[in-house]
Amino acid sequence: MINLWFLVFLTLPGGFLLDAIIGDPPWFPHPVRGMGFLITKGEALLRRIFPSQEYLGGTLLVIIMVLVSFIVPFGVLHLAGRISWWAAFFLGLVLTGCTLAARQLSIEAMRVYEKTKSLDLEGARRAVSMIVGRDTEGLSIEEVNKAAIETVVENLSDAVIAPMFYLALGGVPLAFVYKVVNTMDSMIAYKNSRYLRFGRTAAKLDDALNFLPARISGLLIIAASAILKYNLENAWRVYRRDRFNHASPNSGHPEAACAGALALALGGNAYYEGKLEEKPLIGNNLRPIECEDIKRAIALMYTSSLLFLPIACAVRLGICYGLY
Repeated sequence: MINLWFLVFLTLPGGFLLDAIIGDPPWFPHPVRGMGFLITKGEALLRRIFPSQEYLGGTLLVIIMVLVSFIVPFGVLHLAGRISWWAAFFLGLVLTGCTLAARQLSIEAMRVYEKTKSLDLEGARRAVSMIVGRDTEGLSIEEVNKAAIETVVENLSDAVIAPMFYLALGGVPLAFVYKVVNTMDSMIAYKNSRYLRFGRTAAKLDDALNFLPARISGLLIIAASAILKYNLENAWRVYRRDRFNHASPNSGHPEAACAGALALALGGNAYYEGKLEEKPLIGNNLRPIECEDIKRAIALMYTSSLLFLPIACAVRLGICYGLY
């Protein structure tokens, strides 16, 4: 029974706390870096084996990476458990923290905040280029702030709520499956000539795995806006109206809730690799976006995460009692 208590009440919140305190130090061999290495090597190999069958090659890469990302942490934790429950607990704690990225996300966003607050436009553009996929060379200070806010709230789902969701349902192995799919989506799911077919399976699977977490994230942001005394009524109104004003079937949910809570207009046109992509606005342009809104978005992220943590723990508890 003691291992059950550790698993439910210590590993998940302990991993959350570990991420909040330590984050992703550069010296630590983070598993996501290993995932990225394997994805790159696997892509090169499968493109050589199936040079004219990109969809097949991309699908095989997804299957292989999903199996590896589940089997490896499952096996490692099982071996640690054979040594002692303490070994399994501490390893599970570290691996749980590795699936979450709230602190790193806030660190990167605060780098943008510091640059825009000091009106260092070139520095702000460089800082935001590290966390967004759009072209940043021609962005204004307000557009840099907007890009940072959008990244924070979109990644609330990808980097925090979704991993916690899958940790609750299936522990570290299932959370690692989510992380590898999400990593593949960011690496091989671009809508260009190189990846349109090769990355299609990864993109579709990522959409499927984020379907519920993204919607949960939107609702959590609305609840967090009440706690933080932001604009609760507008958050709900904009969420209902604009949550589908996004090319992604999922990203618009947290973005719309945040736009309403902060009374901002997010979304809109952006350049990618020199090409203009026209996008609808999300929210109402009730006031200019300022650098302090980055801090407000980070507050929404952490408050939403803390609201979801006891829910995730309760789900994990119920599943563990069902299994044991």
